[in-house]
Amino acid sequence: MGVDIGDIVIRKELKFSELKGRVIAIDAYNSLYQFLSIIRQPDGTPLMDSKGRITSHLSGLLYRTSNYMSEGIKPVYVFDGRPPELKRKTIAERIEIRKKAREEWEKAVEEGNEEIARMKAQQASFLTKEMVEEAKKLLDLMGVPWVQAPSEGEAQAAYMTRKGDAYASASQDYDSLLFGAVNLVRNMAITGRRKLPRKRIYVEVKPELINLDENLKRMEITREQLVDIGILVGTDFNPGVKGIGPKTALKLIKKYGKIENVMEEKSIDIPHYEEIREIFLNPPTTDDYKLAWKEVNEEKLLDFMCGEHDFSQERVKSAIERINEFKKFREQRNLDAWF
Repeated sequence: MGVDIGDIVIRKELKFSELKGRVIAIDAYNSLYQFLSIIRQPDGTPLMDSKGRITSHLSGLLYRTSNYMSEGIKPVYVFDGRPPELKRKTIAERIEIRKKAREEWEKAVEEGNEEIARMKAQQASFLTKEMVEEAKKLLDLMGVPWVQAPSEGEAQAAYMTRKGDAYASASQDYDSLLFGAVNLVRNMAITGRRKLPRKRIYVEVKPELINLDENLKRMEITREQLVDIGILVGTDFNPGVKGIGPKTALKLIKKYGKIENVMEEKSIDIPHYEEIREIFLNPPTTDDYKLAWKEVNEEKLLDFMCGEHDFSQERVKSAIERINEFKKFREQRNLDAWF
């Protein structure tokens, strides 16, 4: 879920064509959860093969990534490693929420309430180790590079943007900005028409770009202060302060300078705030990766997706054609790289 600072950041709408030739470091877990949540039957049942194995994540990963590549985007997926100790409570809470949602989904299915069933099924999505390994195997067959982060995937992706190896980090969460991503792209995995929960209303979801420096200058704060704002609002590592949203947090940090002064002036106690600040400002990252987009292994990809997981051969071949369109972009550098 991440830190909710969407109300104080400015962003611009993007077209995939504007990312042509650029390397985008994609938060793998974030994307896979999106695919598991969205790619489902009307009653919320995920896609499955003939052996009952969930394949929604593979479907989203293949078809969405092949679309990126046909647009000339150079995707690299970044996978989470060992989470910080402070995140374990959040992870445990999410597991319980998903368990409860699954029970409510099954009940709604029995009652024939399709709308509630689908909503609860989305909340019950759970990414397993097997799914992660399948995703990595699929990327290898597609010729798409992936990076194993030592800890938070978003931290690693942000580091890659600061290093100049990627133009932007792609995630739905704003944590990437706190981790120092030069640019953040949102809505890459969920572009298209989406139905609003419990409403008969559809909205168009489009990619958007958020530049860190532009936002820091507009808000007249430093990245360190942005991290303090995030801690006040709440992160994956702390619940935040009740009654303080992003706009109020911004005012408080601009007035008092840093979180220590806010806590003193407002008689607030935020446990582990220094440790949380350190997680965002100096997270574990690695240079042990190589970004190379290789030829798709058509035969093994078809065998994996169609032979092993029952996907439509026609649709998979169509995705392979889109991946092959990427050949002309593989060695092409974006003009920005020369300046």
